[in-house]
Amino acid sequence: MTDRDGGPVPVLVVVGGLPASGKTTVGRALAARIGAAFVRIDSIEQAMVTSLGRQAVAGPAGYVVGYAVAADQLRLGLSVVAESVNPLAVTRDAWLETGRSAGADVLEVEVVCSDPVEHRRRAEGRRLDIPGLTPPTWREITERDYEPWHRDRVVVDTAGVSVESCVRALLDHLGR
Repeated sequence: MTDRDGGPVPVLVVVGGLPASGKTTVGRALAARIGAAFVRIDSIEQAMVTSLGRQAVAGPAGYVVGYAVAADQLRLGLSVVAESVNPLAVTRDAWLETGRSAGADVLEVEVVCSDPVEHRRRAEGRRLDIPGLTPPTWREITERDYEPWHRDRVVVDTAGVSVESCVRALLDHLGR
């Protein structure tokens, strides 16, 4: 993708989905493949909890910090993969506005795991790489408020598919 002067246009790839669906794994791999910054809301929120206490992440604080960090990178001309649960239309709209206002193209991605047995196995067996972060229980995942998407996005189903296959599918969309 190029801008009107022929230079590259940065891309904001917004990766959302329920916990343990594979969004961090896929998002991190995509960021590494395309040389993009990786903005992970769990990392931001846990840093806030560590330094300020649990009340620091009440409401949208972690997301607001994420939007600002992503916008800074995009304005430098760097592409960004932003990964979070992104459960509400308001957060999805804010990511879209972040990318557009920074002059970037935006690709919205919803990562799902369509096999509930596999999804539960991942949720109950995973070890997180963020010190101090407590993963949600399977019950918390299944009862989470997660609004349906009401606009086009790329859906990546990680059930029974390699990370490389998921990344290739996203690269195909980025190449369009």
